[in-house]
Amino acid sequence: MANKSKTPPNPETGWGQVLPALLTDAVRVENHAMNGRSTKSFIDEGRWTKVMDALQPGDFVIIQFGHNDEKVGNPAVGTPARGAYQDNLRRFVRETRAQGAEPILATPVARRRWSATGEEVVDSHGDYPAAMRAVATEEKVPLLELTILTMELERAHGFEGSKRLHLFYAGGVYRRWPEAVKDNTHYSEYGAARVAALAVQEMLRLQLPLAAWVR
Repeated sequence: MANKSKTPPNPETGWGQVLPALLTDAVRVENHAMNGRSTKSFIDEGRWTKVMDALQPGDFVIIQFGHNDEKVGNPAVGTPARGAYQDNLRRFVRETRAQGAEPILATPVARRRWSATGEEVVDSHGDYPAAMRAVATEEKVPLLELTILTMELERAHGFEGSKRLHLFYAGGVYRRWPEAVKDNTHYSEYGAARVAALAVQEMLRLQLPLAAWVR
């Protein structure tokens, strides 16, 4: 979801980085997402405090975590799905509302993970999407269902075609990667654009106020 530097040339792109292009100029998008952060480390590093300090009544906060919370073997980032992960999501929701702003939860996007035969996309998030859905229901928060939609996106592109969504480049194509790169998690410019479009599709489906500002 995070903004990625484009200098020197870099195809890696977060879907939040693309989102402003799909909304009208009446909307200002401030992207606080950072690679590698979980709900826990985002709080511990003071990043959530920065969001709260910048928040104004009438703002919207899109909240998407899961990839790094899943790393329960790393105490700096890992959180149990039915423990601290849900507790932190509840905190984000309640503190956003206390500021007069509107929280929106988004289930984690799929990794490019296929079965051994290359015939089916395999879920990599375990209980985390369901844990977020439970918080969304409990707190009555709109939910962008990006786990299911991005799994469908991967499936529609096929085993080989889905590489285009991510970072698969021969060594030397980009200066930052002298050796070949095979990244099944982060997005290319094309992949980020497709996922941002799915997020907007969800805003329209849910008839969120943000939908009024879709181009």
